[in-house]
Amino acid sequence: MAAGRRTVTLGGKGSSLTSSAVFDVASGLARVIIDSSALSRRSSTSTSSAAKFSFTIPDYFTAKEATASVILLLNKLLLSSSSSASACAHLVEILESNALGLDYTLDNVASDELATVDYSAAAIVGVSAILDHRSSTLVPIADAVAALSCEALRADVSPFNLMDSGDGSTTKDAVAVAADFKVFFNGSKLVNSEKKLSHSSMAEIPLLHGDFRDVSRSLHSKTRVQLNSGFGAGSVKVLSMSLGNLASALSYLGINSILRTELLLSGSISDVELCSRLSEMVAAKCLLPALEELHSSSQAARLQEDYLLFVHKIYELLDVVRDIVSWEATAAFISLGGSEIFGYRILGDNGSLSESSIGDNVKADKKSEKKKKKVVMGKGTIALMQFIKDRLLGGASKYDLEKCAQDFQSLLDPEGPCFDDLLAKLKEIVETNESRRLPKLPKGTRDFAKEQMAVREKAFSIITEVFKRHGATALDTPVFEMRETLMGKYGEDSKLIYDLADQGGELCSLRYDLTVPFARYVAMNGLTSFKRYQIAKVYRRDNPSKGRYREFYQCDFDFAGQFEKMLPDFEVIKILTELLDELAIGDYEVKNNILYYSTSDILVMLPIVKEIIIFSCLTVLKCLFQVKLNHRKLLDGMLAICGVPQEKFRTICSSIDKLDKQTFEQVKKEMVEEKGVTEETANKIGTFVKNRGSPMELLSKLKQEGSEFLSNSEAEIALNELEILFKALLKSKCINKVVFDLSLARGLDYYTGVIFETVFKGGAQVGSIAAGGRYDNLIGMFGTKQVPAVGVSLGIERVFSIMEQLQNDQEIRATETQVLVSILGDDISLGAELASELWDAKLKAEVMVNKRVIKHIDRARGSKIPYMAIVGDQELSKGVVKLKDVTAATEDEVQRIELVAELQRRLNISP
Repeated sequence: MAAGRRTVTLGGKGSSLTSSAVFDVASGLARVIIDSSALSRRSSTSTSSAAKFSFTIPDYFTAKEATASVILLLNKLLLSSSSSASACAHLVEILESNALGLDYTLDNVASDELATVDYSAAAIVGVSAILDHRSSTLVPIADAVAALSCEALRADVSPFNLMDSGDGSTTKDAVAVAADFKVFFNGSKLVNSEKKLSHSSMAEIPLLHGDFRDVSRSLHSKTRVQLNSGFGAGSVKVLSMSLGNLASALSYLGINSILRTELLLSGSISDVELCSRLSEMVAAKCLLPALEELHSSSQAARLQEDYLLFVHKIYELLDVVRDIVSWEATAAFISLGGSEIFGYRILGDNGSLSESSIGDNVKADKKSEKKKKKVVMGKGTIALMQFIKDRLLGGASKYDLEKCAQDFQSLLDPEGPCFDDLLAKLKEIVETNESRRLPKLPKGTRDFAKEQMAVREKAFSIITEVFKRHGATALDTPVFEMRETLMGKYGEDSKLIYDLADQGGELCSLRYDLTVPFARYVAMNGLTSFKRYQIAKVYRRDNPSKGRYREFYQCDFDFAGQFEKMLPDFEVIKILTELLDELAIGDYEVKNNILYYSTSDILVMLPIVKEIIIFSCLTVLKCLFQVKLNHRKLLDGMLAICGVPQEKFRTICSSIDKLDKQTFEQVKKEMVEEKGVTEETANKIGTFVKNRGSPMELLSKLKQEGSEFLSNSEAEIALNELEILFKALLKSKCINKVVFDLSLARGLDYYTGVIFETVFKGGAQVGSIAAGGRYDNLIGMFGTKQVPAVGVSLGIERVFSIMEQLQNDQEIRATETQVLVSILGDDISLGAELASELWDAKLKAEVMVNKRVIKHIDRARGSKIPYMAIVGDQELSKGVVKLKDVTAATEDEVQRIELVAELQRRLNISP
């Protein structure tokens, strides 16, 4: 037994076995002992109940695999309450022996547990533990080596410009890989240079290395459970799924590493003889055939359910991939300047170099030194290169290629003397404050760049103008409310409310919407009539997806107070249609009506020339939205007619509200199995919710003699109110923009009357973009007086997602700058004087001071500034300003005192 080895104790109370502990014991870095309390709890099994257990270690197992299998067999026996002390002690003796055999027999194994003892399962878990440890340590190594290659190859690293969008459209591990690589590239003049190289082996790094991280993490999670569990059915198959994914991830990782190595050897190493010698050494290893054979044989073994051979082949595959990465590291290191450490020690086939070749090399080196430009690598790369040089040279001034290759193998070997130092160095590089990774956004949030903000501000301006047109005044409320204010208002969606930590006696939550805070404000201030609009952020702990965020703006318009019946309801729907029209994000889809657009319908319904028809189809089919409308009392009446108990109205409404995302069969299953309605009731609900179409036509159908809805007082009130509303919409010429849809439920508890929702159905696929309805009882929850109210809420984030897609091909100006004051020199005061005159005249101007006129022109073109006011020494002496029309590329000299007037004339601005 080697001195200085640490001990791994098994069987103790609360003790657990880890993958790293298994690896250390298998590598001879630690020894196993059994906790004394575990031995004292176990007495030798009596002869009458004892049995023998025999097992055979596969002859293809390496010593490490064999040791790991015995460790797990021992630990699983210790986890068994009836395992004998002598059997466990025997296994410890086996582990302490210098060489493991193949066949073993354990005496005094309890007969009642003999059927469950499974060496194969223990062996698979044991080898999986080694794979878990080694794959997790390979993750940062593979990343670092690939980063060196990207620098050496002057890679196009635009694929690394990944950001967590917050909506689930990017893989978190890929984003994390990209962030780590940026730390290595920070300050580099090699990557993304003029001669940048684009290649799949580098473009795929974020996704493939990110997947390798995910697979390694999954294997670790499953292995950790199996390491500390007894013998259980199905455990091998559970592990095999993760192991299969590991094999595929390793294969892809190895193939891409080979491709990068080939690129490095094909032109990145300037020393021809050195490159040739290294190419021969790499080719002799036959790495790609070995990789392909091992991956193929591992999958074949899995299909045959030979799990011992399966896990062994992955063990060998991991060894090959580590070798591949080591050769890539060698090539990248030499390419990035490591060749200087070899000097004249690179030997030919006969082990020597001629004196003449040495002399020629010396002369060539002296000439190249004069021409040699300084290579500027990234800060992370420089730190790693220096670490490698320090470890490889160890104080020597010259080096040998063969020894370099061997040392790289040792450096990247988890058992190597410098491996832990290397991991520590990589962690230090990635986490250094000087070149730390870009911070990430919280899930479900986003940043807005200048071009996006320009579109966003335009949208806000349109929305505010529409709201003010209808006589609303602005209101702002706190971003967080008392928790009791928000709870109980949103039905099943209340679970999405963000709760804040108790900061001194008040339980608060971030606002979920703007409607409840509005109701609270009206009640607190004793208002009986109020027409307001509010544009502000709200927060929901939802699962992010495309167009769905956790932080987003809502644009609300609400009436509170007594008005003519259905007048406010009509106006909020009219406001909604005006918003949709003026934001120009698409067209209406209305079934059974002339405004329903599809290729076949247009050809039948619109007698327009073919060219216009086709143009219209292509336009509207790209971006369609639908304004759906219903009445909560009509919905309640329908549920009563179907036999739903009144106490289940709200929860069944929540189910019906899912019909825009799920089939009726899925919703029916939820209503029957989870919410307890009968299948007959659910089927009757299904017949009603299929009714949708033209408002006036469907209303007439529901009000015809014999209709079941007329037998319910709530439904009858709703139909009468809808008739008033539809007539008003008809007179306002927007009835054709609305669909009467009995499946619309709106899950929020506070709705009491008309409800409506706008769903976008175009290419952006962002779901609901606006919704609202009447809520007559909400304000009364916060005070003594009931104040009826109705409102509409526009989800600007989703609208903005649509606008972004529609304007992808359009040039967007981030600024409104009209004039760039260009001072050719370094006189800041002259720029200040001239720009101030323009600002005082309410002209939008920017100042730039630079001696090179091309810099000014580039600035104007880049920011799409239409005019430049150029002043240099020549213009200054003549008392003029050179006024340049950037778009037309024309220039005119204007008298200094006439500049403001001339710009106002050209920009059509009144003085």
